[in-house]
Amino acid sequence: MSDRQGSLVSFRPDIKVVDCTLRDGGLVNNFEFSDDFVKDLYLANIRAGVDYMEFGYKASKEIFSPDKFGKWKFCDEKDIRKVVGDNKTDLKISVMADVGRTDFHKDILNRKDSVIDLVRVATYTNTIPAAIEMLEDAKKKGYETTVNIMAVSKVPLDDLTDGLELLAQSSVDVIYLVDSFGAFYPEQIERLCDKYLNIAAKHNKKVGMHAHNNQQLAFANTIEALSLGVSYLDATVSGMGRGAGNCYMELLLSFLRNPKYNKIAILNFIEKHIQKLKEDGIVWGFDIPYLMTGILNSHPSSAIQFIKDKRNDYSMFYQELMDNVL
Repeated sequence: MSDRQGSLVSFRPDIKVVDCTLRDGGLVNNFEFSDDFVKDLYLANIRAGVDYMEFGYKASKEIFSPDKFGKWKFCDEKDIRKVVGDNKTDLKISVMADVGRTDFHKDILNRKDSVIDLVRVATYTNTIPAAIEMLEDAKKKGYETTVNIMAVSKVPLDDLTDGLELLAQSSVDVIYLVDSFGAFYPEQIERLCDKYLNIAAKHNKKVGMHAHNNQQLAFANTIEALSLGVSYLDATVSGMGRGAGNCYMELLLSFLRNPKYNKIAILNFIEKHIQKLKEDGIVWGFDIPYLMTGILNSHPSSAIQFIKDKRNDYSMFYQELMDNVL
């Protein structure tokens, strides 16, 4: 049994809250956020005491056409600066770079020329060597770095252990436990955190948590990880994110006891912007098809399609998923 860190009435100064609304939420609307939305989210995060704001991806324009995606798929320096200026605030700016989808030599500038503080690299276990190349490049350029190992619910434990050891020996600052398919329960999160934290501690690394809400467990799994010593916590406003979405920022800030966090600024942002997105037909959040993919540890793409097609034959969909899983 792992030791619990802190208590419900205390706060841990090592906790960092990362807002991923533009990046994970951008997967829902092709990153087509209004300038007002982005500016107001930036200001809300500052007022709320959030530690990092992820603006989106550093995707290659050779692979993804700028005609088909909003600017936060690419996070050009000029676009970020248009929102944050020189960012003379305590809020740090982050972007995500996917292995194989980012021309990192060209598109990630030297830190001295950029307003970005943190580069987050997303990888699968079979691309960890390529991820390490990207992480070392970002570190050499002067950035803080984190790595998200995706789809670990599908990875044999020995392979995961080997991958974690490799990453822990790199110069990365934080290694993220990611529940890509919203398939994990808190008991599994406890066992995985134990593994991640033990390997990270040997190399003086921190551990982060990124949860998805397929089984309505994103918040529960996040605070389970936090209670065990995980210190970087991802959340999105109203859970906005791919498919079932993520841990709700307003829930997380309500739970954390650090007086620097203030959920009122986030609630004001929700009132002004989130309801309008939903009225405009942008869809995310827990739904029966996502529950099914979560239970069966499957990628949510089939559930996203099911909802797009306005289907409601749930039991037939479950049988289709079962055929693919078994």
